[in-house]
Amino acid sequence: MPSRPAKRRPATAASRPNRDRPALRPQRSVGRERVANLMIAAADVIRERGFDAATMAEIAERAGAKVGSLYRFFPSKEVLADALMQRYADLIDAACDEIDARLSALAADELADLFVNFFVKIHHESGALTALLEARSHWSAKRLEFREQALKRFVNTLLLRAPALPRKTARDMAVVLLNNMKTMVAMTVDKSAPTSPGSADELRFMNRLYLASKLAGFER
Repeated sequence: MPSRPAKRRPATAASRPNRDRPALRPQRSVGRERVANLMIAAADVIRERGFDAATMAEIAERAGAKVGSLYRFFPSKEVLADALMQRYADLIDAACDEIDARLSALAADELADLFVNFFVKIHHESGALTALLEARSHWSAKRLEFREQALKRFVNTLLLRAPALPRKTARDMAVVLLNNMKTMVAMTVDKSAPTSPGSADELRFMNRLYLASKLAGFER
């Protein structure tokens, strides 16, 4: 008698990804490298296609991994989005830490350039952050949270450089610098924004003059 085809067992809760669990944090270097590659691929796909259009299958394919491997580390696209947002928060902290560590050796013009180029430097990944934050209206709180985190770090850097600077003035300066950073991204990265060959240099020059004039008399 011909053998009967094996019956397919229905998917159980154990065999399906647990969408409620947090992202898996591997302990071994091989696993951490795999997660890093998956997150880079996710950032690329989300930046290009937007969060809603991006699929887990496409992200896995971009990373050269099996989709099951992606689900093993990130049980849902929302969990992956949360992990990416945390990565961007860590990037902001790391970039600010790097500036703070060099602060005493930096000329005022060098500090101004580091500020104005801040988001250009991490745009490859921060572009996906923009797509994430614009994808869901209920993530507006996240958008404010990221902005506040960045502003606090910029305020701290300014006060490290110029301890006598009033904190309110430092906060106002941080807001201006943040907007200059966004403008520099638009001038140098965003192909749809109006720009000209010399506009980035003009913004850089303006930012130098602004920072030097505001810090005058308050630096160590």
